Amino acid sequence: MTIDTAKQPAIAASRFGFGARPGELDAARADPRGWLLAQLRTPYRAPAELDALASGREILASFLAARAARAAEKQAAAREASRDDPVKQLFAGIRQQLLPHYQAQAAARTRIALASESSFRERLVHFWSNHFAVSIDKPICLGTAGALENEAIRPRIDGRFADLLLAVETHPAMITYLDNQRSMGPHSALGERAARRADGPAPVRLGLNENLAREILELHTLGVDGGYTQADVTTFAAVITGWSIGGGEGRYADGEPGAFVFRDALHEPGSKTVLGRRYADADMAQGKAVLRDLAAHPATARHIAMKLARHFVADEPPAELVERLASAFRTSEGHLPTVYTALVNWDGAWQSDTLKFKQPHEFIYSSLRALDVTPREPKALLAPFEVLGQRHWSPGSPAGWPDRQADWDGADALMQRIEWSVALADRVGDSHSALATADAALGPLASTQTRKALASASSGSQGLALLLMSPEFQRR
Repeated sequence: MTIDTAKQPAIAASRFGFGARPGELDAARADPRGWLLAQLRTPYRAPAELDALASGREILASFLAARAARAAEKQAAAREASRDDPVKQLFAGIRQQLLPHYQAQAAARTRIALASESSFRERLVHFWSNHFAVSIDKPICLGTAGALENEAIRPRIDGRFADLLLAVETHPAMITYLDNQRSMGPHSALGERAARRADGPAPVRLGLNENLAREILELHTLGVDGGYTQADVTTFAAVITGWSIGGGEGRYADGEPGAFVFRDALHEPGSKTVLGRRYADADMAQGKAVLRDLAAHPATARHIAMKLARHFVADEPPAELVERLASAFRTSEGHLPTVYTALVNWDGAWQSDTLKFKQPHEFIYSSLRALDVTPREPKALLAPFEVLGQRHWSPGSPAGWPDRQADWDGADALMQRIEWSVALADRVGDSHSALATADAALGPLASTQTRKALASASSGSQGLALLLMSPEFQRR
């Protein structure tokens, strides 16, 4: 396998990061692979942009308090038939309360991506945030999606998968996104009390919610073809009953508001069998034990390997690479830097003829990084993601954003890219040379044909727009 060493710095910055900023290719030139891996050896420090953000616990606590107050308002409004739908009023109030938190979180995320000198690390943050997706389409997540990324994911992408998994699944954003705080074991203390009150000749099974259990098995660990059954989903859902959040109303008001809490009164008692293994009843420790085993499962290794290979290398990744990453995952017991190293050191990942089509957020980041532009106002920072159809933390489902070209290269989507590129180039004007920007962002990846087009552009802004829409810049 022949590798063009001259192209490696540009591939390092574009394929593994969010695109080169001015001077970054020079920094990577001596040892592109080492430049990437060095980003993971520095002890984690929370970016300064996160300092002013409220914590997920604080946001959720204030939300719970406001929801209780608005519930009373809703009841009063419902008695007045002439007034607007009280449910709509309630939603509007929730959105008004949480939207500033979302805007602050998304703006901070964008600034970090644009300014980071460790964009491989930052790309990994976004990869794992999409793997463990929550969506702001659910109102409560409008204020907590960014907190999940900042609190559970950022500090753990260079540790072990088992630790990352536990942190995510016990974060209040994931608990509330998948409604596990409402899951009640039928034989728990509260479940049996509810059953005694239920009408009917026979006991009624009440309250078990399978959402979190299903997504952990299907999306976060084993994968859809990972060998689990519906019985495993139901039993695992019983295992994690009681994984909840503090605060709320009535019988659910105990615990620190907005923080994760284990509610024994909701937990389904007894030993349980998941994937053929028996787990003794040990309250919350029972669920932790299942998560540890899921993190170490061979199907999880392959599922994570496939997603990493698809994200960084090819829509249909080579089987050789998937097995290489899965083996690194298994032998290192889920030590993520070991897996990343196996990815970076695979020669096939450095071929310039197998480039991935950029998703909208990747295109936005790489464009602004290439031009060294960071809009000051949050609205200007976030508008491009709305325009190009990929708002922060809004994939629409727990499966996250898709990662194949066919999902992003439709005619309408490409027209939106063209229009945004032209508008951005017009704002920058003639302050940047298109050829110099191509050298700084793409280096030798810029083809002779593209360079000729840039050189013959009628203005600096036209040249920049042509650069941003060139095939080399559209891919990574």
